[in-house]
Amino acid sequence: MIVELVTFKLPATTTREEVFEKFARTAETWRQNPDLVRKYYLFDAVNGVAGGVYLWRARADAEKWHGADFRSRVRDIYGAEPESRFFETPIVVDCLGGEVVDHSEHPAR
Repeated sequence: MIVELVTFKLPATTTREEVFEKFARTAETWRQNPDLVRKYYLFDAVNGVAGGVYLWRARADAEKWHGADFRSRVRDIYGAEPESRFFETPIVVDCLGGEVVDHSEHPAR
């Protein structure tokens, strides 16, 4: 599994309500993504930063969905260039599901 952390600086005049409305507009599209395991939307009002935490099965999935078209959409919607960081995620603790998912024996693809 791969966690991708995507962040971008928001224009100074952007309000919390505007950001959350934009999040809500894109949520259904992400819910339908066959390669995405989970997504968390992020908002930091103090530092004017937003983004998302994505859990993918493989880095290739992240790269497939977060290419030039994605970057262009983020610029169009939020007015900022997104930055991505990737992390191999060998173990996931799922408290809601009541399980620990261990992928440590299987290298990330």
